Amino acid sequence: MIRSLIASTLRRSRRTNSLKILDEYVSVAPNDQNAIDIFKGEWSSQFPGARNELKAGTVKLFDDARILWAGNQLGGFKGQRVIELGPLEAGHTYMLECLGAESVLAIEANKRAYLKCLIVKELLGLRRSRFILGDFVSFLRENDNEFDVCLASGVLYHMQNPCELIHLISKTSKKVVLWTHFFDEQVIQSKNHLADKFSGRIRQKYNGFDHVLHKYVYGDALAWRGFCGGGHSYSYWMSPEDILACLRFFGFEHLEVGFEDLDHPNGPCFLIVGRR
Repeated sequence: MIRSLIASTLRRSRRTNSLKILDEYVSVAPNDQNAIDIFKGEWSSQFPGARNELKAGTVKLFDDARILWAGNQLGGFKGQRVIELGPLEAGHTYMLECLGAESVLAIEANKRAYLKCLIVKELLGLRRSRFILGDFVSFLRENDNEFDVCLASGVLYHMQNPCELIHLISKTSKKVVLWTHFFDEQVIQSKNHLADKFSGRIRQKYNGFDHVLHKYVYGDALAWRGFCGGGHSYSYWMSPEDILACLRFFGFEHLEVGFEDLDHPNGPCFLIVGRR
């Protein structure tokens, strides 16, 4: 009796799976939206104006004033060899090519984000950018090549050890573009949806640099298929003072700060451009 039930269940499972695989086929003529809809509902970025007929996300990462400002601070990206950490959906990668970067090596750990980058590369014709799948911290630990610029937008606050990342960036490039959220106790405690995500602090010393880390727990955000945080269930945020001090400690003496936003819905943030 039990064997009969198991066999019947397996037959139903096979029939169900055979029907599901047919959902992976596209039944309409080829068009660019078909590729985007592989990840329908998971996109964060809105495609650039020249392709505004494509429906993806809503955030204007393909036309981002932060990248334009950073380029102005650094004398432009033309002819620069850029390493990009966490390209997400290749919006900034696209901008770097448009602004004349000689090459972009973009490292993405999230498999779904990596595949979205490849879709963008095909749809927008990126030719000087290479996307590789893997952990950029592991890559930087072993990297011997030097780049002109390191773009690290939206990654520092997803780290287990943010100071290590800053140190590794300092060994990889003489210029850095760093956009990040930071821990401001007064701001965060005034917003319940942010305060509830923090669960204590620790004091740490990394390679001689003393600092405080604030534990951030992703919680329900992990349930979204388009999740674009770190590879663990929690990360550590730093204060703005510690971030700037850490950059200086590891050699970025010339710093410019812009786009500070204490009211950002996901937490206070700013953009830093640094030179060694």
